[in-house]
Amino acid sequence: MPDSNKSLLKPPPPSLNNLKPHLLKPRKPSTMLVSPAMPIFLVAMLQLTLSTVAATWYPDFQLLNVKQTLFGTKTPRPPSTSEYPQLSDVSESDHQGKWKLKLVHRDKLSSNTTTTTFHDHSHRFHARMQRDVKRVASLLRRLSGGGGQEGDAAYEVNDFGSDVVSGMDQGSGEYFVRIGVGSPPRSQYMVIDSGSDIVWVQCQPCNQCYRQSDPVFNPADSASYSGVSCGSSVCDRIENSGCHAGRCRYEVMYGDGSYTKGTLAFETLTFDRTVVKNVAIGCGHINQGMFIGAAGLLGLGGGSMSLVGQLGGQTGGAFSYCLVSRGTDSSGSLVFGRGGMPVGAAWVPLLRNPRAPSFYYVGLSGLGVGGIRVPVSEDIFRLTELGYGGVVMDTGTAVTRFPTLAYNAFRDAFISQTANLPRASGVSIFDTCYNLWGFVSVRVPTVSFYFSRGPILTLPARNFLIPVDDVGTFCFAFASSGSGLSIIGNIQQEGIQISFDGANGFVGFGPNVC
Repeated sequence: MPDSNKSLLKPPPPSLNNLKPHLLKPRKPSTMLVSPAMPIFLVAMLQLTLSTVAATWYPDFQLLNVKQTLFGTKTPRPPSTSEYPQLSDVSESDHQGKWKLKLVHRDKLSSNTTTTTFHDHSHRFHARMQRDVKRVASLLRRLSGGGGQEGDAAYEVNDFGSDVVSGMDQGSGEYFVRIGVGSPPRSQYMVIDSGSDIVWVQCQPCNQCYRQSDPVFNPADSASYSGVSCGSSVCDRIENSGCHAGRCRYEVMYGDGSYTKGTLAFETLTFDRTVVKNVAIGCGHINQGMFIGAAGLLGLGGGSMSLVGQLGGQTGGAFSYCLVSRGTDSSGSLVFGRGGMPVGAAWVPLLRNPRAPSFYYVGLSGLGVGGIRVPVSEDIFRLTELGYGGVVMDTGTAVTRFPTLAYNAFRDAFISQTANLPRASGVSIFDTCYNLWGFVSVRVPTVSFYFSRGPILTLPARNFLIPVDDVGTFCFAFASSGSGLSIIGNIQQEGIQISFDGANGFVGFGPNVC
């Protein structure tokens, strides 16, 4: 395991040592007008510098390419049914202890399953924020004992069944992966959720199902399908389990009234040439919710019944992902196995919360804006001995949340260093927005996360100043959690290689970008 005290970002190679921020200084404080041949090169070089510079040297600003980012808000072309990739197109395996799958952003898939009303960026943004609010409210109920301060309500330890939260319905569903279910394998889009401990799909007979992109899985067509018996230890671990005709039944209810009900089964999952047998999955016959496009949920949480937990020794409890940036046609990646653990990453210890074993907590000590540390106490981010507070990394939450005191100081520091940018009214959950229509690129202060063991993660500009419509309104992509809990969401994780080494208790950042 790499040294957890290691600097997150290595010094730049000699060819980049002379690339200083002043070389990219815009003609006006908030804009940068450059020749057609230069901006792509310079911006690329700057991003490379930001991803390789030593933790002791951070430029106090970087450039946000407004024009390019707005172009990325155009509706992605929806694939036709015949264009949906087969397993051989979306995953690969090798003989070095890893297997890899491509990740697809929700917008690309949902554009083929929703009405044209949601095809402009503003509508997609508002729908995404509505999902995110539900997701965060659900997490707060689960992790804060009812959503208020400590002591407002008793915290109830969740197990397999009740611990399941639909990534899609609770604000997730942002990233999908394609795997094979059954024998022979049937290709299915599954949403990844690092806060859930279950794998489940919609199943025939489908008494009540939401719309999905692929045909609903029929267990009668699978030679490897086997219902879990009522006496199985797996069934015993489901809080809301039942028994019907000798088979284990599960029922999961969600905060907004959606649900999934069905049979617990052992089934074979296929990742290209890698076949994993006897994975416990939920086979949902009655499902309701905003599960747009995907066939079900691929739980990647820290519990024993998530896919990562069930794979156990096959992967060493290790997986890595790169979340593709919004508004692009490229794909991210999800890699299982110790062979996929990167060399040169900065490793931060994972913190375990016995009250919420599914979630991946990290130690955050502070926030930075423009190379200056925001004056907030490290205690604001601390996970208490009773399991309250702390900082959760979650693929299912879009927007990073901080406790109100930390968020206000963070936001105010950003506002003070962007006084030269034209402001706009708040939008949705965002209270700090700017009117960047007509700008080619703008100079913005860097935003950094300070981790407890030393590494500092400096975000790309597009990970904290995002477009919320098609006419140049950009917002500071953070919000208050309204509680002591902090959540690092997927917008802030995009484009950064993130690795979880559950066996050794570390999460790694970098060294690659994606």
